Amino acid sequence: MTKTPDFTKYMTDMMGSFPVDTTAMQDAFKTQAAFAEKMSKVALTAAEQSAEVSHKWTRETLAKMGPMASVKDEPADYAKSMTDFASASAEVASENMAAFAEIAKKVQMDTVELMMAAGKEAQEDATNAMKKVSTDATTATKKTAAK
Repeated sequence: MTKTPDFTKYMTDMMGSFPVDTTAMQDAFKTQAAFAEKMSKVALTAAEQSAEVSHKWTRETLAKMGPMASVKDEPADYAKSMTDFASASAEVASENMAAFAEIAKKVQMDTVELMMAAGKEAQEDATNAMKKVSTDATTATKKTAAK
């Protein structure tokens, strides 16, 4: 009377009646990993392009500083040199900000495209998984009922 019943066999039989298929989880993991890889490529490409624009901007700015740093004959030449530098810097800034905007726009478009594709894949995977679970549950129920 004091002996506790061993439910191991009952649990083993019950769990065996409802087999778990891990392929759905593996497929979901693979899909997520592929999505992460694509998003990483988008981010890394954008970072690379941004670094190139920044580098170009820096080179152009430094090149335009050379004439400003040279010795002038007249005091008015210093003011003109500063004005020329400011004007050239504004032009370069405008061009480079447009380049950054293009990079951001491309990232946004690529991200939206990836998200839509991932949503479609997730919906298809979920539908297939539910169909399989339903079929497996029906089969397991019929096997259990037949015993």
